[in-house]
Amino acid sequence: MSLLEHAEREFELAGWKDEGTDVSQGWIMDNIRELLSVFSKQGHSGSSAPYVIGLFNTLANFKTIMPLTGEDNEWCNCSDGLWQNKRDSRVFKDKDGAWFIDGKVFSDDGGKTFFTNGKSRVSITFPYVAMGNHRQL
Repeated sequence: MSLLEHAEREFELAGWKDEGTDVSQGWIMDNIRELLSVFSKQGHSGSSAPYVIGLFNTLANFKTIMPLTGEDNEWCNCSDGLWQNKRDSRVFKDKDGAWFIDGKVFSDDGGKTFFTNGKSRVSITFPYVAMGNHRQL
């Protein structure tokens, strides 16, 4: 079975159809088909496929594959004295140091859902690899 056939079967089992499906779900299905078609044509092996999928997932989610350096060229000035990292928008700095805004995650319902807030900020040093990022190289 091809990847596209697998996807079509899964769409059907989920009750998603090209016609009568929510407009955004139909658009998403078309996008998935296009991505799977390109991926299928690339002819990956059992070892290269997971590597490509992992790297694509990392980059498509705007995550980094190499540690942040903290060098000047990684920053843009957001406001007077506040800088945001160009490679990871969750990292900021000011005259007192750098921090990751999603460093702590909270739950108020026993772990069913999670959220971040103003208390999520954690200080960082460079080189830095943000939580949820992983090196692929």
